[in-house]
Amino acid sequence: MFRTFDEARNFIRENQYRMIDLKFSDMWGNWHHVTIPASQFTEEMMRDGVGFDGSSVGLKSVKSGDMVLLPDLASGFVDPFCQFPTLSFICSAYEADTKRPFAFDPRNIVARAEEHLRATGIADGSIWGPEYEFYVFNDVSVENDVNVAAYRLDSVEGAWNAPTAGHGHLIPFHGGYHAIPPKDALANLRAEMCIELENLGVPVKYHHHEVGGPGQCEIETPLFDILKAGDATQIIKYVIKNVAQRNGQSATFMPKPLFGEAGSGMHFHQMLMKGGKNLFYDPKGYGCLSQEALWYIGGILKHGPALLAITNPSTNSYRRLIPGFEAPVNAFFSLGNRSAAIRVPKYADQPETARFEFRPPDATCNIYLALAAQLMAGIDGILNRIDPTANGFGPFDANIFSWTDEQRKAIKPLPASLKEACDALRDDHDFLLAGGVFDEAQIQDWIKHLMADFNAVNNRPTPYEVARYYDV
Repeated sequence: MFRTFDEARNFIRENQYRMIDLKFSDMWGNWHHVTIPASQFTEEMMRDGVGFDGSSVGLKSVKSGDMVLLPDLASGFVDPFCQFPTLSFICSAYEADTKRPFAFDPRNIVARAEEHLRATGIADGSIWGPEYEFYVFNDVSVENDVNVAAYRLDSVEGAWNAPTAGHGHLIPFHGGYHAIPPKDALANLRAEMCIELENLGVPVKYHHHEVGGPGQCEIETPLFDILKAGDATQIIKYVIKNVAQRNGQSATFMPKPLFGEAGSGMHFHQMLMKGGKNLFYDPKGYGCLSQEALWYIGGILKHGPALLAITNPSTNSYRRLIPGFEAPVNAFFSLGNRSAAIRVPKYADQPETARFEFRPPDATCNIYLALAAQLMAGIDGILNRIDPTANGFGPFDANIFSWTDEQRKAIKPLPASLKEACDALRDDHDFLLAGGVFDEAQIQDWIKHLMADFNAVNNRPTPYEVARYYDV
């Protein structure tokens, strides 16, 4: 939004903004914020930063937690959810004493990944297009204690409300794809979300109802460069949740909130650019993809099991990655096949559009780490010329679910649990360390954190288990 501090300061004065909100990501991708009065938005603040405790958000140890936030002036946007006129900035973390970029800050990791890309000479930029799937519920209750475990989610569109809804326009299970009003009761809500996004400078391609009958939605944007894709994702999640809250509803990006219904993913469209041209385009290649694109795909699929520990870092992620819901469970690529881990869109066949999408990820990821890790896997694929076909990753353009068990043995599975993904990352992470993009200690801490989460969930009995085994 701004190129210089003077531009930002003049905008604040001319528009009488009272508060400046500084937003930043923790290690797990959650946004936090600290707010300062506009009077404190000074050149000294831009030089010295605003102090915070990095240990409280997983960025540092307790004994050396002092850090500072420095706002990225280009990221400024008017916050529509504050009572008083507020201008927000996305920040990166810096060392408190030296004011150097903190190595483990997620935004700084993305910047290093793209620097590494340029240093290899492969390309000078990368373009990304995450897709945003989410559910909207009008009532959410959760209870967990020593003697109780229960939740209840309700949607005005839910078919379970048929006996009491009284209007007869409910969406059947799995029947929500591009539903139209009056069945689509969320069209105006999504439109409000999109208007807010465009007001904040985040362009929107379209929005629609997704497959999940009880309240599943999707908003899609055009493609961005890698850092903008990360920042836009944080803004989009913030806007979607707050617009829903403002309308008395609740939005969730949880991958699998409903048993037996479609899950919510975050598919990543991606391409590399060099000299202003799409490096992935070749009109004679498979799906109009170049040799570099195929090697990149080879890197993604070879490191796919390890990548899932970063792109799918929750126990709930693997309740979505099951057969029968257009969620990929196997490591292969294909033209137009939505059950493939990598889908090459048939409509993306022009020099400016040729690309593919990696379909396993979901929005529980830290968006910055997920972008950086996928890019690093793709770079490794190109540098080592990893041929996806020679490595057994396809392309498989047939319906693999119609194959025999013997035929399916040739396809390599993706992890079926968070523990399997963590084990894969523990064994395969050298590609992330190239160019100093990720750090060995950081990866080990990441695995430790995820395994603690896995054990916390795995050690708890569920209501279904009580119903299933109480009478043994």
